[in-house]
Amino acid sequence: MRKNAVTLKEAIQMMVREFKLGSGLHESQIRESWSKVMGAMIARHTSNISLRKGKLYLKIESAALKQELTYSKHKIKEIFNKELGENVITDVLIF
Repeated sequence: MRKNAVTLKEAIQMMVREFKLGSGLHESQIRESWSKVMGAMIARHTSNISLRKGKLYLKIESAALKQELTYSKHKIKEIFNKELGENVITDVLIF
């Protein structure tokens, strides 16, 4: 192996950092796994998911579900940080 050689994984991580693509990739991963992790019923009532500056924004259409999820914000944060493999989400905001 060459002295300056890096693995493909390292090269991709460097590119993601260089072009600041991390947030978009994390948001995409959350959207993709939302239904699987939270369940079909919650996914049906979720109209928007976005991640900005460590804050996960969720638009929930059902008032009752919105109230229930408000009580579970810490758990949602833990679940998706585990799903992403790093502490990306610092807060969950539900509207």
